[in-house]
Amino acid sequence: MRLSFCSFSSGSSGNCYLVKTEKTAILIDAGISASRILKELERTDTPRENVKALFLTHEHHDHVTGVRVLLKKLSEAVVYASPGTFAGMNKRDTYRRSSNYEVSESRRITIAPDEAVETGDIRIRAFRTLHDAEEPYGYYISSDETHIALLTDTGLVTEEMLEYVADAETLVLEANHDTDLLRRGRYPYWLKQRILSDHGHLSNNQAADVLIRLFSYHDKKRFILLAHLSHENNSPEKAEQTVLTTLARNDYYTGRDLYLGILIRDEASPIYLL
Repeated sequence: MRLSFCSFSSGSSGNCYLVKTEKTAILIDAGISASRILKELERTDTPRENVKALFLTHEHHDHVTGVRVLLKKLSEAVVYASPGTFAGMNKRDTYRRSSNYEVSESRRITIAPDEAVETGDIRIRAFRTLHDAEEPYGYYISSDETHIALLTDTGLVTEEMLEYVADAETLVLEANHDTDLLRRGRYPYWLKQRILSDHGHLSNNQAADVLIRLFSYHDKKRFILLAHLSHENNSPEKAEQTVLTTLARNDYYTGRDLYLGILIRDEASPIYLL
């Protein structure tokens, strides 16, 4: 079975992604309203009963705010996350990045790094990322010979992370901010330092460097979707220009080596048949 992918929303105001085959659908994060997620399921011709699981990357509100209401509407779905993410969803933190989004014990399943989970004809494996959350994950998703990796909300990409995503033909990769725009912008100092830290978010330049390392690690044609762009400190045009310029300097080009797309903040993407 081939996988299809659709972003319902990608950015600091909310994140939710759909991955599906003809028989099975999963969601990655539910950081937008349940009503909006349900409308997008309808738009993408995804029956609610096909949604068997929701996988959470971490507990910040822009990734979990719709979870509790959504579970009332998707009666067959269970939630997979790290033990730390489930624990973090019970808390209120100083900066409102999580706010008591506890999932009932009967609907939650903890998943360990590198543990393979099968949901219908989709296979999912979690791996650790670096973010200021309790125990954040990225995901590697496959069905037959189709593979997609989701790597967002991380301040660095380690060699271990690269190993997890290297075989994926499709990579959803964070390109959160332009460093100069962020440094000159109006964010308070503590927030700038958080974003720039090793447990913050990837910049456009870091995303480009990840791709160079990835091509060096495993040279194959790839479908790249840049994700989680900041509204305040980035733009689709700047992210694309930065990444393509860096790739060209290293003799990698769109069409020959990769396809590059941008997931627009607060907009649903097309459905990509992978």
